[in-house]
Amino acid sequence: MKTKNIMIVGVGGQGTLLTSRILGGLAVQAGYDVKLSEVHGMAQRGGSVVTYVRYGDTVAEPIVEEGQADVLIAFERLEAMRYAHYLKKDGVMIINDQRIDPITVVTGAASYPEDILEELSKTYKVYSIDAMSKAKEIGNTKAFNVIVLGMAARHMDYTVEDWLRVIENTVPPKTIEINKKAFYAGYES
Repeated sequence: MKTKNIMIVGVGGQGTLLTSRILGGLAVQAGYDVKLSEVHGMAQRGGSVVTYVRYGDTVAEPIVEEGQADVLIAFERLEAMRYAHYLKKDGVMIINDQRIDPITVVTGAASYPEDILEELSKTYKVYSIDAMSKAKEIGNTKAFNVIVLGMAARHMDYTVEDWLRVIENTVPPKTIEINKKAFYAGYES
């Protein structure tokens, strides 16, 4: 199998690391060689967090190069825009339609770009979801990242059962049921 490249981008506290562990576990379960890498900016202060998941028959390095991501999962609109150039021409972008102002916007040094989803859709195949609203509907806002992952699952080659098994083995035991519910909320969107 040719190596698959997935990037997960967001801000500190959005669950990018858990999401990468679920994706990595899924690929390991399928028998692939897997490499994970994490890049933390000012994560604890709401800064960018990027994780890479690469899997295939043999994977030499963990970093996804520009223009090579098959799937880009973004937990925030501006982060999607910031890392869009990593996506392949035929890649898929899954975006949580949420706005989190970076410190430069909060302080007035910059403005938050308008119409990010519309602009990205002109160049890329974009699927968006308001995962935070769906997370509120199911009763746990911390599970929004698994809702986004559920939507991304529709664009990957694994069964729902494969996903649920890995979620069960990765999330804390007391959160298994809410995470399964979150996965379905995204998958059925």
